[in-house]
Amino acid sequence: MKFAALMMAGVVCLFAADSDRKADDVKRIEAATSTLVDIQNAKDGGIPRHLLERAHCVGIIPAAKKAGFIVGGQYGKGILTCRIHGTERWSAPSMIVYEGGSFGLQIGAGETDVVFTVMNDHAEQRMKGSKVQIGADVMAAAGPIGRSISADTNATMHAEVLTWSRARGVFAGVDLKGGSLRNDNDDNAALYGATATPNRILDGRVPPPPQARALYTELRHYAGRLAPKTGE
Repeated sequence: MKFAALMMAGVVCLFAADSDRKADDVKRIEAATSTLVDIQNAKDGGIPRHLLERAHCVGIIPAAKKAGFIVGGQYGKGILTCRIHGTERWSAPSMIVYEGGSFGLQIGAGETDVVFTVMNDHAEQRMKGSKVQIGADVMAAAGPIGRSISADTNATMHAEVLTWSRARGVFAGVDLKGGSLRNDNDDNAALYGATATPNRILDGRVPPPPQARALYTELRHYAGRLAPKTGE
């Protein structure tokens, strides 16, 4: 009887932990949506629309922080969603973690929102793996600012990942080289179930949670039109 009671208590604790993790994941999706809205509505400019229209995936890390356990580095949890088979539809959000690296001049600004776009097939496939080293596994560059400016600089044209940040209301391109992105398998399992691998999620084989509807509304607004490919 005592053993059975202990087993039952363990199951209850695990269920409660998963429920808490799932609630945190939902909050993360909602925070990511708010971050995208705020950045695109910023007076000092947003992410150029034509880059969002060319993007294979969009990642959002709301309120990343300086990490005490990473000397001079950052830590943050966010979401990644990819176009489903190159269409205008977007996958369920996969939970991701950013670790290491720094945000340059913004490192002392406390919490920093980060948005990045994945611009080609190679980078998209790397993002679906276990871990990606920015600058080593994929070519990255700070993204240009402004909704309608030309972004055809050498850095932009050749970058596989473009990144932006916002701290204390200031929006700017940011270089994440030296940091890494990995899929948060535990959080994905809590939100979607144990069989929901990053590949299945980002390929569109996992139904999105209802809380992601607002995110899709914003993506349709800012990146709904699929721009023609310019070569990858």
